[in-house]
Amino acid sequence: MLLIHEYFLFTLQIISIKVNLFDFSLKLNGFPIKEATYVLKTIHNKDEREYTSYVEDKKKEIVDYHLKNNSFYKSFAKDVNINDWDSIPIMTKKDLQQPLNKLLSNGFNKKNVYIDKTSGASGNPFIFAKDKFCHALTWAVIKNRFGWFNIDFNSSKQARFYGIPLDKKGNYIEKIKDFLSTRTRFDVFDLSDDAFENWINIFKTKQLEYMNGYTSSILQFAKYLKRKNIILKDICPSLQVCIVTSEMLFEDDKKLMGIQFGVPIINEYGASELDLIAFENPNGNWLINSETLFVEILDENNTILPYGEEGRIVITSLYNKAHPFIRYDIGDIGILSKASTLKTPILEKLIGRTNDMAVLPSGKKAAGLTFYYITKSIIEDDGNVKEFVIEQLKADSFKIIYVSSEVLSEEKKNIITSEMENYLEKGLQISFAKQDQLIRSKSGKLKQFTSYLNQNT
Repeated sequence: MLLIHEYFLFTLQIISIKVNLFDFSLKLNGFPIKEATYVLKTIHNKDEREYTSYVEDKKKEIVDYHLKNNSFYKSFAKDVNINDWDSIPIMTKKDLQQPLNKLLSNGFNKKNVYIDKTSGASGNPFIFAKDKFCHALTWAVIKNRFGWFNIDFNSSKQARFYGIPLDKKGNYIEKIKDFLSTRTRFDVFDLSDDAFENWINIFKTKQLEYMNGYTSSILQFAKYLKRKNIILKDICPSLQVCIVTSEMLFEDDKKLMGIQFGVPIINEYGASELDLIAFENPNGNWLINSETLFVEILDENNTILPYGEEGRIVITSLYNKAHPFIRYDIGDIGILSKASTLKTPILEKLIGRTNDMAVLPSGKKAAGLTFYYITKSIIEDDGNVKEFVIEQLKADSFKIIYVSSEVLSEEKKNIITSEMENYLEKGLQISFAKQDQLIRSKSGKLKQFTSYLNQNT
């Protein structure tokens, strides 16, 4: 605790001489942000032809590195030909569910890497590591993307809609991070009207410049503002943009947030173990991070699909030497736009997680989020329903858990059941449960669809 206290006092001294606190905190922790920013700039300066060589060289380089320096990967990727990309095996989350020291490359240990844990949203959480340059490059990319909207992590004031650790040490460290990053944190576990009134008062009194956090929590705030006929930018003129992440953003929700906040709504897609994967640019395109990642779309037979076709999202981290993420199946399904190039790949659509597929009695499969959206279009017409989730209990049994001031009418329940059967198949059992609030993960995320079936998808 003494070291944390000394660190906090030191940062206070730094403020007095107006140093860039965010960059300084990265540097203080051994993450070479200045070097990473320079490398990122050199990547951006490459033309399309140079970019092809750059990506191919980095792919071979990272595979070769781990084959020579990582005992786990050498055992995992037997008989690999680095000149034949198709010969490189697909890596899944389950492959990485083992002690971290078995996954680290030679020369790396728990003291000289960045360590974190995946959220477990896929059902397969694991601990991972990044070498310090790779982690610095992650932040360089994030800073670059936020810079598209004139957000500077060293000075711009953030309204932060994330969870926070409840243990004393974790809570203290996050508050220090908030202080260094000029962040005001909003409690995503309390979405009551009283909490929203408190949020409004914060926006009235603080010159916050951007919102960042979980889609579902920010959406509920937008719905409350609509009920109160409040435009957030009217009471907080400094607000410039809202960036949502970690949960699905539907188009009608995006429009609602845009109206109630009075600023652009930007969609972010990332994974803690990798990097920022895609970020919506000022032209409205969901631009893939091609600087530090190589993203592929594969079919069930691990064949690379052409642009425009739907498949599994498989990603290679081009810079992480501490821990291999090579042809890593992240567990999501998506489509790359036909307008994509190697330098500027565009994520046309993120459909959902592979383990979020609903498997029906007939054997038919359907993306859980798709029929969640169909149900959403009906249930929210009710006006009283704040939010809801869907659970698949058995092949023919689904449960809709919702937060509302009133119980859904039998007529509304029948309409929902009928529409779900029309989209899926007949003979489904749909039950409903009204609750005061929905259960969120420890991080504060809300999972819109969960299947409890044992699937091998």
